[in-house]
Amino acid sequence: MNWIDLTIFGIYFIIILGIGFYFYRKNKSKEDYYVGGRKISSYHIGLSIVATDVGGGFSIGLGGLGFLMGLSGSWLLFTGLVGAWMAAVTIVPRLKRLDREHKFLTYPEFLKHRYNKKVALAASIISGIGYLGFTSAQILAGAKLAAGSVFAHFTWIDPLTFALYIMAGVIMIYTVLGGLKAVIYTDTVQWIVLFTGLLFIGIPACYIEVGGWTAMRAALPGEFFTLTNVKWTQIVNWFVTIIPIWFIAMTLYQRIYASPTVKDAKKAFFIAGLLEYPLMAFIGVVLGQMARVVFPAAEAEMAMPMLLRDALPIGVTGVVLAAYFSAIMSTADSCLIASSANWVQDIIQPMTGGRLTARKNMILSQVVTLIVGLLALLLATRFTMVLDIILYAYAFMVSGLLVPTIAGYYYKKSHPTAAFASMIAGGSLTLTLIATNVYLPYDLDPTLFGILTSLGVFVLSTVILNSSVNKSDYPFKSD
Repeated sequence: MNWIDLTIFGIYFIIILGIGFYFYRKNKSKEDYYVGGRKISSYHIGLSIVATDVGGGFSIGLGGLGFLMGLSGSWLLFTGLVGAWMAAVTIVPRLKRLDREHKFLTYPEFLKHRYNKKVALAASIISGIGYLGFTSAQILAGAKLAAGSVFAHFTWIDPLTFALYIMAGVIMIYTVLGGLKAVIYTDTVQWIVLFTGLLFIGIPACYIEVGGWTAMRAALPGEFFTLTNVKWTQIVNWFVTIIPIWFIAMTLYQRIYASPTVKDAKKAFFIAGLLEYPLMAFIGVVLGQMARVVFPAAEAEMAMPMLLRDALPIGVTGVVLAAYFSAIMSTADSCLIASSANWVQDIIQPMTGGRLTARKNMILSQVVTLIVGLLALLLATRFTMVLDIILYAYAFMVSGLLVPTIAGYYYKKSHPTAAFASMIAGGSLTLTLIATNVYLPYDLDPTLFGILTSLGVFVLSTVILNSSVNKSDYPFKSD
């Protein structure tokens, strides 16, 4: 990589760090640190949502899908459009109205309000561990890409080790210092760099590199240019595993709380959905298609970064690679601040009895964020097996928490025991199916069976509890 590109790449990282230092001076309380003072505009939040959601999945996975199936891979991000807009019209208005009254900081605080401390504590531990693992996975993904491109020719140190420390260091510094404000505003910058870099520089340069439309049509199968080159079960699996995230993700709850009004929160989700599909979806798969033309024998998910590395002229490579790493960083920082909030607000804070001053709460939040970041780095460098186990917590979260969460919004007779039982049953079944690798009909995802089990346990428990308790036993509070 030319020194000009390295300089551009370095300047980009310095700008991102500068945003963190700027908001370090602005944050005065835990509310500023974790929910941005509840006054961030819908445009910034919308861009932050799409940057976080697309993240490493776009950088690696979407290009790989374009390599393997062409335009049909765009269905992956169609789930983002559906999930964002469904959440905008169903849970966002209800949650924001509750937030105005109770000043929530985390997703488990909603569960505590609807159920009890036991349900909230279980969710906070699962969420805290899951997002710790996701932070680690994003750092590792970014480091591998950097080691193969930006630092590939370094001989004085192992490129992967060097890249791990650089990626983790930058992410930790601006997130620890600036909190959610730094995360959201850096996400805005990162998404703009990503979108403009790939759309206006990456795609045109790669189009020329592959030889244009004629070369693409000659090199790729005809079905790569349709939207039907995908099995229906694959689309179902994407819907089942991705759409529930929009209803239970700590990263999204923080952004709803950060919005000043219900209208702003809904608008942010509508913006995010539209940017995911069709805009980001087709950019990713088209680049994957082009990569297959140039590197037909390459590993699917590594072909696109290889194409960007080789196809772009000096000076442009640094800009596009900065855009490329923006996607990963925007997911890692959001997962880091989400995990930190779970540990501080839902687990550590109750132990202090609320006796800490605003200043001490700020320091505690920053220290915990740093510790979570260091643990994520440690996992990325040393403990691959542990990382796999932690990522299982995310699968547990999706399949176990969806049903009790939706019931918490819409079913006035939701009971803590039914919620807790359904959470454990659905999550445990999903983990068991993943661990045992048993055959499932039509190759459906284990999460689907976990959600259905969670629903069945919730309904059965509710019927039993309804016959043995009084209305006064229900903790549900009307909006």
